[in-house]
Amino acid sequence: MAEGEDQGNSIAADFVKLVSNDEHEFILKRSHALTSGTIKAMLSYPTNFKNKEMSKVQFREIPSHVLCKVCMYFAYKNRYTNSTSEIPEFPIEPEIALELLMAANFLDC
Repeated sequence: MAEGEDQGNSIAADFVKLVSNDEHEFILKRSHALTSGTIKAMLSYPTNFKNKEMSKVQFREIPSHVLCKVCMYFAYKNRYTNSTSEIPEFPIEPEIALELLMAANFLDC
């Protein structure tokens, strides 16, 4: 295996691809995705994913507009955990509040 290939595999292992029920793909840092207890459990199961490839998690019940907001929350949570500065409110549009609550419950985040 070439050195460049090794580096590409290492970078891919640092990211996760989340796929919504309408086939939109969201690529985010693995450390952000691990905010979710459900995703953490899925990624820790040894037979589902190879360590050298980007992990892919399909969500058959979560639409893209909700999964997008979930990904934004993961980044927000990662940014402000253990922060000493004032933490801004995380914006949630009323139109997606119920769907987002159901997704958060499922994802354990």
